[in-house]
Amino acid sequence: MGNDSWVDEGIIKKAKKDKVKLVFDRYRAQQPQCPFGSGGVCCSICHNGPCRITPGKADKGICGADADLIVARNWARHTAAGANTHSDHAKEAVGVLLKVAEGKTKAYKVTDEKKLRDFAKRLKVKSTGPVKQVAKAVALKAMEDFRRQEEFRTKEEGEYLNWIKLHASKERISTWKKLGVLPINPDHETSRLLHQTHMGCDADPVHLLLTAIRLGITDGYGGLHMATDMQDILFGTPMLTQSMSDLGVMKEDYVNIAVHGHVPLLSEKVVEWGKKLDKEAKKAGAKGINIIGVCCTGNEVLMRHGIPLAAHEMQQEMVIATGALEAMVVDTQCIYPSVQDVASCYHTKLITTLDFVRIPGAKHVPFHAENADKAAKEIIMTGVKNFRNRPKHFYIPKKKAEVWAGFSPEMIIAALSKVNKKDPLKPLVDNIVNGNIRGVAALVGCRNPKLKGMKFGETMMKILLRNNVLVVTTGCMSHAAAHEGLMNPSAVKKYAGKELAAVLTAIGKANGLPGPIPPVLHMGSCVDNGRIETVLNAVSAKAGAPIHKLPVAASAPEYVTEKAVAIGTWALSIGVTTHLNPVPPVTGSKLVTKVFTKDLEGITGSKVLIGTTPEEAANAMIKHIDSRRKGLGLKAGKKIITKT
Repeated sequence: MGNDSWVDEGIIKKAKKDKVKLVFDRYRAQQPQCPFGSGGVCCSICHNGPCRITPGKADKGICGADADLIVARNWARHTAAGANTHSDHAKEAVGVLLKVAEGKTKAYKVTDEKKLRDFAKRLKVKSTGPVKQVAKAVALKAMEDFRRQEEFRTKEEGEYLNWIKLHASKERISTWKKLGVLPINPDHETSRLLHQTHMGCDADPVHLLLTAIRLGITDGYGGLHMATDMQDILFGTPMLTQSMSDLGVMKEDYVNIAVHGHVPLLSEKVVEWGKKLDKEAKKAGAKGINIIGVCCTGNEVLMRHGIPLAAHEMQQEMVIATGALEAMVVDTQCIYPSVQDVASCYHTKLITTLDFVRIPGAKHVPFHAENADKAAKEIIMTGVKNFRNRPKHFYIPKKKAEVWAGFSPEMIIAALSKVNKKDPLKPLVDNIVNGNIRGVAALVGCRNPKLKGMKFGETMMKILLRNNVLVVTTGCMSHAAAHEGLMNPSAVKKYAGKELAAVLTAIGKANGLPGPIPPVLHMGSCVDNGRIETVLNAVSAKAGAPIHKLPVAASAPEYVTEKAVAIGTWALSIGVTTHLNPVPPVTGSKLVTKVFTKDLEGITGSKVLIGTTPEEAANAMIKHIDSRRKGLGLKAGKKIITKT
């Protein structure tokens, strides 16, 4: 089955014996995959088709669209869909903050009042007075970003997103103004893109790619940053926490309940009621309730509550196949429809919660801010009552790893302030300048069954660390790092280069630790990618160089979803050169491939890197980092070490 450490052979054998098909089985059944789709040259936008481009035979679709247009249009649609998922997420969190301010829900409250008042100041609304009054003002400024319309824009509303003004640098805003890609309203941008890419509309592939950049910016500020900001205000800004990860965090004598999805409005209440109803579990014959995290909501409850990080996207079925999971509660995004098929083979109850996310056969518990406590209690009790139905023969893997999480920008600054209280960023910048830290790499995004057996993300991280590149992660790549033991201080000695190890050890000891901080920093869920830009902006301001000139790079080494496309496009928009793997579906167009891998660098200061093995990918990122060091007049790193 390959050498991925997260693939537990015991579960694989058990699933096969139970006649349960997992994601790997379905992947094999889909081979060979369509080469037209892989190259991005198939089109089903209208019903003349579907059309596919075959050079020399069919150079254009029935309407006349060529490969360049079809590929650019497909990419823009992927980006729009991804931006919509995150902006919808943000909008829901904004709505809850407003309900808290207006007293329409008692289930939630403002937890980080300091951050709320800070945002109020920066948004130029009243930051003093009763907290609910300030919360309402901030929520309304966020909602303003969803009301602004191109045709009816008022002077008070401004020309573009308030959240761009909050988080983007002046250099980037100036660049985007020149390109004409500043978004005004996430709903407007995604809706307009659907019109723009309808059959018979925009036929200019370059213009469509600029629109994709606009949608990437929309995702970054009307989605990522806004959602994170609202969640920090409501639930608290993450700080350092320690827990465990991998499937071994399930407990034999406990009611095991998994939270899966992305929006912590649900998971926060499930965690809360899991504690409140622990006695009910004991009445049912269990020792208590064990909440475990799956996918990005797992990252959310890990960094705020220390909830064990059990499973990434591709392990979601494996959690159920253990036979020891009483309930899995889901909200939205990255939830395989197959989880109900797998759950039906065991005693596990699958529970959906959102009105627009339903799975046939699953129990549906409507979840809203107003009924959050009642719904969460029902969800927990569903799992508790189901404990008596657990089969005698179940299998919980033994493998688990310690994980240190919660490296928000605030946590990073707090740790650095112990090294230099007056100027916390100075130690970081100084060590980048002197080469102890060669550069910084962000590895984000999904896990892809196409790459099973390669340990793609984990191997990349190890190579980067060996070459003194500091690594930060979000999303399911955080799971990968945690499961591999890379978010544990002990990984420094094993994987980090000598110079990087010295820096991490100095920071650790300055913070009263016996040794270093972890070499891979957990920064949250996929919606928390905005935290990475916050740190980069701070470093940029301190170093006096824009982000696109810094020795930094990003990678989505196993991306899957449309929102991953949106995040990657946003990273390119802010000037971060980004590795994408599997190879993006743009290779059917020479023009689009050239724009992404070459021409974009002259537009946003960034480009797409390609590497189809972990060694190739890490090598490309390190070479880019060295080129940026050279551009700043800094000494390049030593010879690249590709062995782990």
